[in-house]
Amino acid sequence: MNRASQAERSLSQLVRTAATWVALLGVSFCAKATPLRPGNGNEVLERVRSAPLDASARELRMARQRLSAEPNNLELAIRFARLAIERNSVEGDPRYLGRAQAALSPWWDREDIPSRVLVLRGMIRQAQHDFKHALADLDLAVERDPTDAQAWLTKSAVLAVTGDYEKARQACIPLAQLAPGLISLAAAANVSCLNGDAERGCAVLRTALSNPAQPDSRERVWAFTILGEASRRLGREPEAEACFKRVLELAPRDVYALGAYADLLLDQGRARDAARLLSDGERADALLLRLALAESLLRPIPSNFAMHTNNLAARFQEGHLRGDFVHLREEAQFELSLAKRPAAALRLAQENWVIQREPADARLLLECARQAHDKQAAAPVLEFMRRTHIQDEQLNRLTESLEP
Repeated sequence: MNRASQAERSLSQLVRTAATWVALLGVSFCAKATPLRPGNGNEVLERVRSAPLDASARELRMARQRLSAEPNNLELAIRFARLAIERNSVEGDPRYLGRAQAALSPWWDREDIPSRVLVLRGMIRQAQHDFKHALADLDLAVERDPTDAQAWLTKSAVLAVTGDYEKARQACIPLAQLAPGLISLAAAANVSCLNGDAERGCAVLRTALSNPAQPDSRERVWAFTILGEASRRLGREPEAEACFKRVLELAPRDVYALGAYADLLLDQGRARDAARLLSDGERADALLLRLALAESLLRPIPSNFAMHTNNLAARFQEGHLRGDFVHLREEAQFELSLAKRPAAALRLAQENWVIQREPADARLLLECARQAHDKQAAAPVLEFMRRTHIQDEQLNRLTESLEP
């Protein structure tokens, strides 16, 4: 295809994208545990990666070296922080967030904090589940610079996680104008899939992903993940599995996609497949939890199961000591399914629901309420489901089990 044909095709796609946005958004473009101690010197505590560094890891290392030589260089600090935040989103390792924050420390608490640092601070707080302060940062960022697409994208994502779908949809409108294409369509489709219009959201994603013009692979990873999760909620498990496999072809170490695929496998009773998928997932708490869940269902139970559960309990305890409650959902699931303490699990699930309200959080709270024989505890989720019209077969089944 020559350059003129490419330009014509891009313009045609942009027009179709705008029409899709009008339909999708319905608006016009106006404006407690004991720390683990090894029993002997042969016990494996953690596996260290033996493979060579990939391209993004090398890029991050080079950026860190440059910043070390000039720690007050704003451009170098912003570049390193962006790379570290991206690495955390893939690896699920919070140490990258600490490094990003350290890089931005000369500007972090300044009243005249640069706008780009303000957006990065909001992104770090989002990843730390400090959604209240993340939104405050992002609101100020878009007030200062309404053309910052990253700020609008992150704001929409935070609002979706906290269950404020109307505001999340509104944040997608300027994003569509600033960054037309897959990333903005995926953001809007994500809201639709959560807010009672999953069929149209999925259709938009399928169409966008079938476009032969290849966008950034990170955008495709996100879009396929959204489509996979929405398909799973609609009961279309083969499509969901195909989406998760496609994501892992593009990003084999993506923690979120690995967790979502493992959840699907566990729901299907494929514990051995889930354990195999997560065999190298011990570093990220969310993956280690799912690995332990899978191992608990295998017969005979693998020898590493006790070590994995002890590791998880110790990590949760360390998080409490740090005042870090990022993994309330994981800890609640641990208490429910592994420690077999439904009352403790329910308390944690309720605390988690105050902070974030994704379908997985709703499902967890309903399941905890059911196993703790406390139907009243399910009331906030049931009201949320009625208000948002969320389409989720698993939530519907749990709701039926809680009815008199």
